[in-house]
Amino acid sequence: MAKRVGVLLSGCGVMDGSEIHEAVLTLLAIDTAGAQAICIAPSTDQMHVVNHVAGQPVAGQRRNILEEAARIARGMIRDVATVRATDLDALALPGGFGAAKNLCTYAVDGINCKVNPDVERLVREMHKAQKPQAAICIAPVLLCKILGKNAALTVTIGNDPATADHIRQLGCRHVNCPVKDCVVDKANKIVTTPAYMLAETIGEVAAGVERAIRTLIEMA
Repeated sequence: MAKRVGVLLSGCGVMDGSEIHEAVLTLLAIDTAGAQAICIAPSTDQMHVVNHVAGQPVAGQRRNILEEAARIARGMIRDVATVRATDLDALALPGGFGAAKNLCTYAVDGINCKVNPDVERLVREMHKAQKPQAAICIAPVLLCKILGKNAALTVTIGNDPATADHIRQLGCRHVNCPVKDCVVDKANKIVTTPAYMLAETIGEVAAGVERAIRTLIEMA
């Protein structure tokens, strides 16, 4: 039976949702490894809507995270509220500002951020069941916020000093990492890779994501 890998999406578009390259490369890596991707997202409004041409928020617009993420998932997606750790063998979290705006409020509140309750529940369930999780780009901060008080995770977001310091303040350890590599916390079954925190090309993202997802599935 193929291993089931949840892919936790946060919308559609780097500035207000999931980073599309990272999300699609995650789905490709899962499929290439012979596993089954199960796309999931919260069914609630995203923090705001950003015009990706102008790079600015659009006043008066509202979009649902699940409905936007369904664009990436080709409609095959589940509300994270209906998903339990027993439904999955592993969980992957692509980056993009949506991970820091929609899955939690880190983009606004920093280390004092609040996390979507269903996202927090699923991450905790996966960790308690000793099922592996992979976080890409900025998403490791989300795992540290949820698990840092009880598990001193070892993660990477590349080499950004300010974000690395936030990770340490959340009770976790940061390791600098090249874009094409990943960091593996074997004790907590956590895999992280920098992706667009460092990458200058989609090929660099692909190399790191493929390595991280391959490692994730091997641990499942």
